[in-house]
Amino acid sequence: MKGNAGHKFLFEPVAVVRSPFEEKFGIPRQAGLAPDAVGEVRLLAPYDDPAMLDDLAGFSHLWLTFVFDRCVGQGWHPRVRPPRLGGNREVGVWASRAPFRPNNLGLSAVRLLEVIQRPSPYLRVAGIDLLDGTPVLDIKPYLPYSDAVADAVGGFADSPPRPVLDVVFNTDAERDLAALDDADTLCALIIQVLGLDPRPAYRQGAEPDRMYGMRLAGRDLRWRVTESGIEVLGFALYAE
Repeated sequence: MKGNAGHKFLFEPVAVVRSPFEEKFGIPRQAGLAPDAVGEVRLLAPYDDPAMLDDLAGFSHLWLTFVFDRCVGQGWHPRVRPPRLGGNREVGVWASRAPFRPNNLGLSAVRLLEVIQRPSPYLRVAGIDLLDGTPVLDIKPYLPYSDAVADAVGGFADSPPRPVLDVVFNTDAERDLAALDDADTLCALIIQVLGLDPRPAYRQGAEPDRMYGMRLAGRDLRWRVTESGIEVLGFALYAE
């Protein structure tokens, strides 16, 4: 039977992601690495019919097929340098999850926390690794009996990355944190994200004189790397 391999296909988003990650820097490189990264999958019309969510709450996890929309138009590469290999070795793009792919598609497995059907349907999810505003093309339930393969081999990424740096809060950061209603949640998220060392692979070791900044959960987070780990210097609501 002749297929449609030579055809072009047009897709439109069914949802958009609301995420604590408001810039690419600092986003965990896979889902689930920051379990306290909670976000929302906001359904778009005409796919916001509450009937489409019937029985979804019985599943603990979901697959999100999304678009690396910030990379569209930037081209793709047959070989890439995965951060997991320190950016020191190239692999074929099909052996990676790099965003610079022929079709700029990604796949993310997130924990389903809550299904909200009315008045505006959306999904609360956790362990998210997506940039705020990311378009979602499809939502599917995660099926443990088929999606978790017991004897699967992960190639050069056969085990999850572990936190490599201890994270401490200086006096100013502790003061900022104490003033927040969501202090415990934000503290856990900061530790999970920074402990994995979000810096580029070529920056390793202590950099006490270099201050890093990133937008996280609506705040400007400032931190540096010392001999003992990461020191959070402070954070505040940022002005638009």
